Amino acid sequence: MKISIVNGSGEGATELSAFDSALMDAGISNQNLIYLSSVIPPGSDIDFVKPSFSDKDFGSKLYIVISEMRTAVPNKELWVGVGWVQDVDTKKGLFVEHHGDTEKQLRAEITKSLRHMTSTRKSADWGEIEMATKSVVCNKKPVSVLIAAVYQLQSW
Repeated sequence: MKISIVNGSGEGATELSAFDSALMDAGISNQNLIYLSSVIPPGSDIDFVKPSFSDKDFGSKLYIVISEMRTAVPNKELWVGVGWVQDVDTKKGLFVEHHGDTEKQLRAEITKSLRHMTSTRKSADWGEIEMATKSVVCNKKPVSVLIAAVYQLQSW
């Protein structure tokens, strides 16, 4: 399975419409998002290529792991991130999604979560922890920021 890491940020008239703008920026705005827990199937490859969808995909189900934040507080900085680790041989793995006020805090939480999660799963040869982060600062309008691991599109 191919899993794509995408990110986006946006402004809007409300925090919800800012979230929609961030989804548009990430390229995943016209699907029904189905949030997954954090398990990566064996044989998965993770890349940073935005998936492309056509008009016929409008309203389809899109399976994702997502970290997102929204605010309307001026000068507020938002940080989101996903981290992952995969078994060296099978490529099965784990995702975590966190958000925070600083990049340092965010990276520490991702690392802490994945270290604990892999310590309870001793039947794998876990590789290095990887992560992707993104931030946004609220100026005048509400903002949203997100990072998502995009698994699979499915029609109804």
